[in-house]
Amino acid sequence: MSEVFEGYERQYCELSANLSKKLTSASLLDGELKKQKISEVKTGVDNAEALIRKMDLEARGLQPNVKAVLLAKLREYKSDLNNLKGEIKRIASANLNQAARDELLEAGMADTLTVSASQRDRLLVSTGRLNKSSDRIRDSRKVMLETEDLGVSLLQDLHQQRQSLSHANNTLHGVDDNVSRSKRIITSMSRRMNRNKWIIGAVTTVLVIAIIVILYFKLSK
Repeated sequence: MSEVFEGYERQYCELSANLSKKLTSASLLDGELKKQKISEVKTGVDNAEALIRKMDLEARGLQPNVKAVLLAKLREYKSDLNNLKGEIKRIASANLNQAARDELLEAGMADTLTVSASQRDRLLVSTGRLNKSSDRIRDSRKVMLETEDLGVSLLQDLHQQRQSLSHANNTLHGVDDNVSRSKRIITSMSRRMNRNKWIIGAVTTVLVIAIIVILYFKLSK
């Protein structure tokens, strides 16, 4: 998993939790204080959207298996942010009369506890999703490392096979040299045998001629 993506994700989770708290606080305020708090939340939402865009760009540059996991998480973050925007609009557009404000103040503590519990549940769900995604990414990294080890082993086997083939090739060259040397020796021996045949034939011819001459002279006397 990309460390850059993890950094953006941590920033987003912290910012989302902070915005939820501010929004809960804004729902209990009136007048200018409420407007100021909502303005802060809207600014935070813009920052959260910028972080999501950065995470999206970072995720799309990763490997397909990791990319799919991260894009699924981004869809959940976008949905969470859209819910937050809807809550902002609801609070900003609310026009409570005095009676409603009094009722809200009376039930403020209960509402605060309820909203805080809701936000805590959302944070726990987000943390659980983050842990599951981290586990899936660790499993993916383990598979990649095992694949890398297998590739290294295959390369070593191929290197050994190449050395064996190179040795066999050298042995064949040696055999070929020996065959060429033997061929030259046989050719030389054949030439010597032919030369010896010619010499023996010449000597035999001379001896026959000499015998004929001797016999001629003897018979002629």
